[in-house]
Amino acid sequence: MIKYTRFFIIILLAVSALGAKAQSTATTSSPYSRYGIGDYDPSVLPQTRAMGGIGTAINKINNYNTINVLNPASYGAINYTTFDIGIYTNIVSLSQTGQTGTSNSNFRLSHVNFAIPVTKHSALSFGLMPYTEMGYNYKQTRTNFGTGSAVDTNAVNYLYQGDGGLSKAYMGYGFGLGKHVLLGGNISYIFGNLVQTSSTEIPTLYGTLNSRIEQSNSIGGLNYDYGIQYSFDWADNTKHVVLGYSASTANSINNTESYIVSQYTYDSSGNQNTAADSIVNNKSTKTKIKLPQINHFGVSYQRDGHYLVGADFTMGQWSNLTIAGASAGFQNSKTFNIGGQITPNNNALRNYFARVDYRLGFIYDETYLNLNNTNINRYAVTFGFGLPLAPAQTLNTFYKINLSAELGKRGTVENGLVKENYINIHLGFTLNDKWFLKYKYQ
Repeated sequence: MIKYTRFFIIILLAVSALGAKAQSTATTSSPYSRYGIGDYDPSVLPQTRAMGGIGTAINKINNYNTINVLNPASYGAINYTTFDIGIYTNIVSLSQTGQTGTSNSNFRLSHVNFAIPVTKHSALSFGLMPYTEMGYNYKQTRTNFGTGSAVDTNAVNYLYQGDGGLSKAYMGYGFGLGKHVLLGGNISYIFGNLVQTSSTEIPTLYGTLNSRIEQSNSIGGLNYDYGIQYSFDWADNTKHVVLGYSASTANSINNTESYIVSQYTYDSSGNQNTAADSIVNNKSTKTKIKLPQINHFGVSYQRDGHYLVGADFTMGQWSNLTIAGASAGFQNSKTFNIGGQITPNNNALRNYFARVDYRLGFIYDETYLNLNNTNINRYAVTFGFGLPLAPAQTLNTFYKINLSAELGKRGTVENGLVKENYINIHLGFTLNDKWFLKYKYQ
């Protein structure tokens, strides 16, 4: 246990520290993260992300304990102490009609999760995961401001920047009720900071007062998840059909908002001077953010040690999202996930690749955004691998490296919008271990 765990955790933390030093605090590069509280990130780990993000009807995967935060009922199937840690990177390419395409990349530590069995059919889980991400930086230019000239003069630049994100620190408990029913729930603390600025500048007109609006939100509050799973088992309990449902509640969390409007100039060398004054300076305004209820429905079929297939359907009531009492202007979302994995021979002794999990999935997402009377949809294909490591000599400790990749696109270049082509890569390490064993000596 110590050999693998220490090595992998040290590598993950070292790479994460280097990535944090090299990158800004933004963990995404998407103009679509500008709206509301940022891009929503579902609570799934690399092993289920690779299968299209399914998870509502998933508990154990190929006899490995998996911490499935998406449906806390799954904790009731955990019988080993389980630890999962991972890192994440994404590459985004943006394109727009009449504009030169740009590419950006980001990197971060993605999750740290623990689960500990409490009884034979119940377990406690806790950890930290992302909830939303915000990161964008783009410019729009209009020429000939204040003139009727055909010559390109007095261009006005509109600059938009956003940074930050919300995290989810959770604790949950799941338990079995009889042989076929699992129930569970999470209590989560959603917290983080979002900072957004929009500036209007006339760079070629020396001495002009430029203006900037800066809005920051410091957010913190409790949220709740609950779920249920029902399984049909046969063939000596090696084949399972699981039906699942889970939801996040639509409660309100606290927000401290600051709103500042300032004016500034540039010197003759093009350097920005200190703000001349603040037209509006409202700080520490207490407001509320009402989160949407998100409902997940899922089904899966698994033959232990061989294959698993499943599908999820998610409905997000994002039209109910309000910030400081005002609607965020979203529409309700619908997401379809389908995927699975196959393991050629889980018990192969001499063929390592026969014991690898091969995963594939697809995502279709009707997102909560409608811009310029155009729905912003997302399409993606996912794939990945579960790479087992040699078990400990005691045969009570098992390790697996989980790698997932998501290749997708979001948005369109129609109606003046932006199309994103992206690659998301997640790498995680899963440990299953028997703790608190009482050894017998003769």
